[in-house]
Amino acid sequence: MITPLEHYPDLAKTIGLSDIYFKREDLHTYGSHKGRSIPFMIDYYYKKGDRHFVISSSGNAALAAIIHTNKINAENTEPVDLDIFVGNHIAPHKLEKLKLASQSANDTISSNTETKDSHIRILTKERPLQALTQAVEEGSRSLRQSTDDQALFGYETLAEELSLTKDIGAVIVGTSSGTTAQALAEYFLKNKLPIQIHIVQTSSCHPMSETFETFDGSDERSDADAIVDQTAYRKAKLIPLIKKTGGHGWIASNDDIYSAQELVKKHTGLEISTNSALSVVGAMQIAYRGFEVKGAIVCMICGE
Repeated sequence: MITPLEHYPDLAKTIGLSDIYFKREDLHTYGSHKGRSIPFMIDYYYKKGDRHFVISSSGNAALAAIIHTNKINAENTEPVDLDIFVGNHIAPHKLEKLKLASQSANDTISSNTETKDSHIRILTKERPLQALTQAVEEGSRSLRQSTDDQALFGYETLAEELSLTKDIGAVIVGTSSGTTAQALAEYFLKNKLPIQIHIVQTSSCHPMSETFETFDGSDERSDADAIVDQTAYRKAKLIPLIKKTGGHGWIASNDDIYSAQELVKKHTGLEISTNSALSVVGAMQIAYRGFEVKGAIVCMICGE
């Protein structure tokens, strides 16, 4: 699915940029940019014979996995089983969203934190990643993007769509594992496209952006709760790629995020999530710091 690339000159003028676009991945059929990669991974491993998948996620990746699992099971005689491990402190609205997505005509949603149907289970765990590791050891296929380069290939369609707009000078991505940013950077460099990649991480999770920036703000828990990957497996590959594109890494505080949301609401009418607002914070930092970008800036609006 091709998602809209929306032009907001008034917002650009207010921030102090020559031009700005929003890549509306929140309007993707699968709910976010993860709908580019997770289905690709499932299809790839399904063809290789895997039928039991596991993922540790409470957000966009889990939602994409549920939607595609339902699609496969509706179209094939050999069904897919999917276990989703979520933490004990998952936000109630996120848990409900996952439950509703997993529901089909014959599903029965229980009143506790487990979806009781034959193919999709949502399981709360004290240590979701530990549960994922154990499941993989027992033979399940992990859909964890940070450690599987098959995840990169799914984002090629996103890179191709962005490359069709000739005046783009930079793409800004709110970043956890760095998979999306790595895929875009590799595509742009391979095709000799002069497009910078900028990543934005949060005050409570910035193992990659701290290569570029020092955060001296308050010790806070970020409300952009999708940015959680402290291990940063892709850091060794991603940081050199960002530098080759001429890009940068930024760190966003909660105040930065709220300011970006308010600015977007005022000048575009859109109410974007805290995680999507990270890319707008990056655009604001580029303008305020006088970082040189030759061309328009694209902010990735990536869903919840």
